[in-house]
Amino acid sequence: MTLTYLDLVPEQRSCLDGLPFDGNHLISGPPGSGKSLLAVQRAIMLALTGTSVVLLTRSNLLRQSLTATVHALGPADRSVRVATAHAWLTEWYGGQPPRGTDGWFDWPAFYDRAVGTGPVPGLTLVVDEGQDLPPEFYRLCRLLGARTTVFADECQRLTDANSTLSEIAERLGRCTRLALDGNHRNTRQIASFAAHFNTGTGLPALPQHEGPPPRLHRLPHDGAADLLILLAQRHPQQSIGVIVNSTHTQFSLLGSLERRAPRLKPQLYTSRARAAQGRYRTLDLGRPGIVLVHRASAKGLGFDTVVIPDTHTDAAVDPTSAALRMTYYVLATRARRELHLAYEGETEPPLCAQVGPGDLLRG
Repeated sequence: MTLTYLDLVPEQRSCLDGLPFDGNHLISGPPGSGKSLLAVQRAIMLALTGTSVVLLTRSNLLRQSLTATVHALGPADRSVRVATAHAWLTEWYGGQPPRGTDGWFDWPAFYDRAVGTGPVPGLTLVVDEGQDLPPEFYRLCRLLGARTTVFADECQRLTDANSTLSEIAERLGRCTRLALDGNHRNTRQIASFAAHFNTGTGLPALPQHEGPPPRLHRLPHDGAADLLILLAQRHPQQSIGVIVNSTHTQFSLLGSLERRAPRLKPQLYTSRARAAQGRYRTLDLGRPGIVLVHRASAKGLGFDTVVIPDTHTDAAVDPTSAALRMTYYVLATRARRELHLAYEGETEPPLCAQVGPGDLLRG
């Protein structure tokens, strides 16, 4: 099989070609730099050397997205497996592994198992959104003797159990580090708006392609469905990611859309659904239309249009909070063409008011 460089710019291709097959590698880059696509391509390249590769994510929804890309590119023998880190670790440990207090595992128990079993021959891992896995995971990779490639951006953390780039490199041991630049997902207008929330020390270079400025909408109570129906009618061939702050809001919007515009066939994902509830666990991310997701599941995804309809739920949060700013940085950069923010009530949420009207955000 010959590897096809799908939609890669020269910088991305050079990054892939320059990575040795052996050893540990950490590639960092801002939103839109192509980390997820490069993670898939890296996994396929390693599989072509004759070894099975596991491509890991924290998010199950991102796992679904990467699985579709892997299957589109190959290899045909399915030697690249895509899994969540939780699922893969549970399988490796065997049985029901002991849990920790942070939603992960009892890591000392995992270390004892790794020392007892010894390195795993040929273990090859590629990790996407690696900042969302805890530092203890990377120490385990080292104990297992895995050759590990990690793609990460520490300015896109959405959980407390996460890793900085330095922690990832330190736990892996000997590790080469590369940095990507450029934004190949967003328009200049969306990237400029997102940059207002960047918590890092430097701002990524702005993309060249143009688009409409982000819009801020004041909605009547339960008015978000009207906005979504309008956007779906205006852009019937586009994907519309609706990213909300609660599961209740997800299902409320789903009910409104199904009653008023059933032809739109909106999709909803929630990690709280049981595996058997396929409707809310397995999505077709390749078809156009509305997808309702929680903020915690948005990482790594991309949509033609993104709508954040409930910014008013953050009104009581300090607008200078690094955690809140990082959240909006992640959410805004999911949008490829259009970005819409909305709130209910008379008062504009402080975080949006801080941006102010003008070129960055149009009312």
